[in-house]
Amino acid sequence: MATDHENRPWEELEDLIAAEGRRDLQEYLDELEPGELGRSISRLDREDQRRLLLLLGPEGAADVIDVVPEAQGADLIEQLPPVEAAGILAEVPSDHKADLLSEMPRDEAESILEAMDPREAAETRRLIGHEPDSAGGLMITEYLAFPDQASVGDVLDDLRANRRQVADFSVQYIYVTGRRGELVGVLPVRDLVFADPETAVAQTMIPGPRRVAVDSQLDDLRRFFDQHGLLAAPVVDRAGRLLGVVREEALEEASTRRVTRQFLGFSGIVGGEEYRSMPLRVRSGRRLSWLSINVVLNVIAATVIAAYQDTLAAAIALAVFLPMISDMSGCSGNQAVAVSIRELTLGLVRPGELLRVLGKEASLGLINGLVLGLLLGGLAYLWQGNVWLGLIVGVALAANTVVAVSLGGLLPLLFRRWRLDPALVAGPALTTVTDMCGFFLVLSLATALLPRL
Repeated sequence: MATDHENRPWEELEDLIAAEGRRDLQEYLDELEPGELGRSISRLDREDQRRLLLLLGPEGAADVIDVVPEAQGADLIEQLPPVEAAGILAEVPSDHKADLLSEMPRDEAESILEAMDPREAAETRRLIGHEPDSAGGLMITEYLAFPDQASVGDVLDDLRANRRQVADFSVQYIYVTGRRGELVGVLPVRDLVFADPETAVAQTMIPGPRRVAVDSQLDDLRRFFDQHGLLAAPVVDRAGRLLGVVREEALEEASTRRVTRQFLGFSGIVGGEEYRSMPLRVRSGRRLSWLSINVVLNVIAATVIAAYQDTLAAAIALAVFLPMISDMSGCSGNQAVAVSIRELTLGLVRPGELLRVLGKEASLGLINGLVLGLLLGGLAYLWQGNVWLGLIVGVALAANTVVAVSLGGLLPLLFRRWRLDPALVAGPALTTVTDMCGFFLVLSLATALLPRL
């Protein structure tokens, strides 16, 4: 029979933290699955979370931070004094370090950066300055590079002298740079081992290696890796200078994060991931930032109804169909949004192809609008026995479907061009427009045909 501690591992953690047995604590954490580790830590109170990281020391705490989700890891580090937080981040890979700091409020992240080694802090600031889903935002700066004037023996001597530091690197290739730091070649480790120590690196390297620009976006990087079958690629600036290395696993993680952001955006969670272990004020603020905007947008849409309140009062049956038309058009528009976001992700459409997308969606919207309009208009006629009511409802739904589908297809492309998150912005913008347009079509047609209703 399972014990309480086995069913509730955070209670075991609490006991180990209270006993301050670092070795026992580390051994117990090593036994937990990553998901169970994150769940257990989230159930600890804030003070025990802080004591846990301090007891483990920088390396042990960095191992924990590396396993839990970034938002949770950032929340854990925020609880520590800047000096202790900087010590833990010093043990974290450069790309993960930048991601963690990006999750924190700017003033807290800056306090930690000021406590870091100046060189490390400057490097981290450069990484944070790049767009998160670009090559610059995904690259690591832990790589091996040597000047083309060095010999094979010089490289081997340097590797032996710095073996402890190099052991933490993911070493598959050694990059060769020119006098200005420009990437000129790549040297597989196997070729290095078997080369004559007196031979110059420039004679042993593979010249002109494939590389990616520092501002390459996630979709372009995905296509590059799929085309060339690489596990890592060097990142260069416009002058061809080597800046870092982007790994395929970083692309997979970034793709997962983007899918998560899109899901959260469609669900109305903004400002990053949310966990129930986060402070209540943070969770409330993230949700209210969306809900408050949504209140304003709904008020704007409701002004159309207010402008036609006399028509609505004279033909009260219209009130039944207003939410139907709004909801059905919104669903059609969200289908188009989803297809556009998916095609943008796969590289099947570019943000500038507005006319192509408009033509494809408008034709589909016309067909679906006619079918849906006939269906709802027929139901309105059967319910009230008034052909004019059915005509108004059917035409309004058909026309609003065309508008919603066309707009839903275009908005993600436009927002991507404006460097906004399509998943977050397209939904509320589409909902507001389709509501206003649907209400206007129904009520304006009803006003024109009011004597026949």
